[in-house]
Amino acid sequence: MARDYSKALGLLFQLSSNRQIINFFDKPGASAAPKPSAHDLNAAAIPEMRDWLRRAGYTPQDLSRLRHIHIAGTKGKGSVSAFATGMLREYGTVGTYTSPHLVSARERIAIQGEAISQDVFTGAFFELWDRFTDAAKSEGMSAAEAEGPASKPFFFRFLTILAWHIFLKEKVDCVVLECGIGGEYDATNLLPPEAVSSAVITQLGIDHVAMLGDTVEKITWHKAGILKPNIKGFVRKIDEQPSVREVLQSRAVEKGAQLVELDDSFVEQWGGVQGKLAGDFQKFNQALAVLAVREHLGMGTEPATALLDLPVEMIRGLKEATLRGRCETIQDGPVGWHLDGAHTKDSLQQVAKWFTQALGPGETATLVFNQQERDVSELLAGFLDAVKQASGRDNVFSHALFTRNDQQGPAKGEVRDMDVQHRAACLMGDTVAGCSTKALDNIQDTVAEAKRIAERRGPNHKVLVTGSLHLVGGILQALEPEGLL
Repeated sequence: MARDYSKALGLLFQLSSNRQIINFFDKPGASAAPKPSAHDLNAAAIPEMRDWLRRAGYTPQDLSRLRHIHIAGTKGKGSVSAFATGMLREYGTVGTYTSPHLVSARERIAIQGEAISQDVFTGAFFELWDRFTDAAKSEGMSAAEAEGPASKPFFFRFLTILAWHIFLKEKVDCVVLECGIGGEYDATNLLPPEAVSSAVITQLGIDHVAMLGDTVEKITWHKAGILKPNIKGFVRKIDEQPSVREVLQSRAVEKGAQLVELDDSFVEQWGGVQGKLAGDFQKFNQALAVLAVREHLGMGTEPATALLDLPVEMIRGLKEATLRGRCETIQDGPVGWHLDGAHTKDSLQQVAKWFTQALGPGETATLVFNQQERDVSELLAGFLDAVKQASGRDNVFSHALFTRNDQQGPAKGEVRDMDVQHRAACLMGDTVAGCSTKALDNIQDTVAEAKRIAERRGPNHKVLVTGSLHLVGGILQALEPEGLL
């Protein structure tokens, strides 16, 4: 068997995905076989992860050779991770583990802010693959079965352990670690307290209801699960949500952690650092990252003063921090592509503010939108309301394209479900008078159509791509076919 990068990717994508795992939590239909409860599935997660780590040849205590900044939250995790990475690489070698990826799985595992190389990924992948294979054989599994995916953890758990394997091999100085889903039962929460220097809980909202619960309070309980004894956890002070704040405070007491609440007034007084990650809201993500990094480095973290006394290294790190697919702009000939993978009500409101600020008086644009896993009508309607509120206009979009996330057109005889796209197009037509809408079944045709519209509308026509990280990743792949693979 050829053990090259292509083969490694092929094996990786044989592992069960997060989507498949989440399906276990969905309520069964009337005729479906009974499933374990969400409580049972969640409660088994960390013990199972501990067993997988053991099969990989490590213990949780081995992870204490690395000092982690652990980050959970509904939105803003990626930005806080990027800002923390930007600052820490000014002081040493930092590894970063994030999810999901936009184009390549290698994006999830970065050193000094750069995705690991194909060679590093391939070598470490097969080392880990073989360890799981050997462990399965020693436990009695047949050689044929042990060599395949049946003896491996699912996709996210495998990549989490792979990241730690690489960071330990490369002897990085510290790690910025982003949770996948939730916190309490997330694979990354295998970390013992001595491996964590500080924690961050970013903005909270409704997401992954089947796994985490159907209220912000229930979801907050899960996210706050990353808090550790005698470790500072940094959050925004949310007076307007007293029940959520109460959950955070009670969880901190339960965990023996020190909860540091950052008042927005301190952030407003500071104003943030203008850098490559656009959007006025980023100053709040910057502030949380600053406090976590200062704690990691042994500096003062008093919220009232810590933001006003930043070393030049931290300022430089904040300016240079980048995060693909979030408030990103790409100029491609006559088309100005604006990309943000927002996929919740709150994050789409921020996209509306960011994008409308980029428009000139009376300027119109093309919207490219998709959301396959959540209520597309609810998200799109909320987004259009936010655009109208931010711009004071109801005619921002002259055209709207609603596409599936498939990169290419369907194979001969293949029939694709277009219900989501047609429902979104109908809503757009009913909501925005005079907007030309179209439903498409693949990204390549969508990009071509957006370019044709731009050519007709004139130079510097803007296209906003949002609603899904998968969509943004597909658009980036179409625009930059020779990019990260």
